[in-house]
Amino acid sequence: MTSSTFPDDVAAIDTMMGTRAGPNAKLNYENLTGIKDAASREMNFPAQYMFKDVPFSDQARDADGQLQDPPQGAELCLPFMDRSNVQMAMIGIGPGKSEGRAMVEEHPDRFFACHEPDPNDVMGSIRTIRQLHRDAGLKAVTAFPCGRNPQVPIDDPKMYALYATCCELDIPMFCCAGIPGPRVPFAPQHVELIDQVMYDFPDLVFVTRHGCEPWQDLMVKLMLKWPNLHYSTSAFSPKHYPQAIIDYANTRGADKIIYAGYFPMGLSLDRIFTELRDVPFKAEVWPKFLRENAIRVLKLDA
Repeated sequence: MTSSTFPDDVAAIDTMMGTRAGPNAKLNYENLTGIKDAASREMNFPAQYMFKDVPFSDQARDADGQLQDPPQGAELCLPFMDRSNVQMAMIGIGPGKSEGRAMVEEHPDRFFACHEPDPNDVMGSIRTIRQLHRDAGLKAVTAFPCGRNPQVPIDDPKMYALYATCCELDIPMFCCAGIPGPRVPFAPQHVELIDQVMYDFPDLVFVTRHGCEPWQDLMVKLMLKWPNLHYSTSAFSPKHYPQAIIDYANTRGADKIIYAGYFPMGLSLDRIFTELRDVPFKAEVWPKFLRENAIRVLKLDA
């Protein structure tokens, strides 16, 4: 049954969007260097086995049988955003030229920047974060602890250097937590590791990505405990949002749950916003979930 409370007039803020699709989708994961199995290396993205109806996986071929590239960058994202009433999206950028950097510079009213540094290069990461914050209006730092080679756990001293930089610049950390989809060991992303981080960095705004499963109940307990700890719904189809997260949003956690998609890597915006209508959030939760929490956490109204 479709939810009668879904607000069609609320423009969403998407806190996870990619910039490339089709054969170029692998470039969204160029930072993931720890994959070993051959099957994963053949996928458009390394968790593709978990998703159905991956966007642009069946696009047309040219006369030579080669897959045709769909549009990239803003040309790819904006039509889907407009159709689903997504006002702005957070996309990854680096220090050099890229689709993401061009999107932020050419469409500052639609895209804002995050950056995923390599924690194994501590000082290089800190310099790049500061540079992008100064020159590109960086709004957040992101992390995939299991995806680095060597892996860098959530509570690793190398991550602590990045947390301190986020506190200094007053920007949030968006960090994957829970068992990762790519076929890499999960221990660096155990949700319990967040507890020590929040204790050591009471000023750090920390937002989890990618579900926190199978420790979603623990994540709820930690969000109750730590005022600056939040959860985003990235990489999850709305029909698979954990029940513990829905219940928390509807009770004490309306200010803690933030919308994030996974377009164009694994989920289309059309699918996400069709399924969102069946998520049983209370009416007062929807504006906070879709936009208000993101605006506050990312200081988008500054």
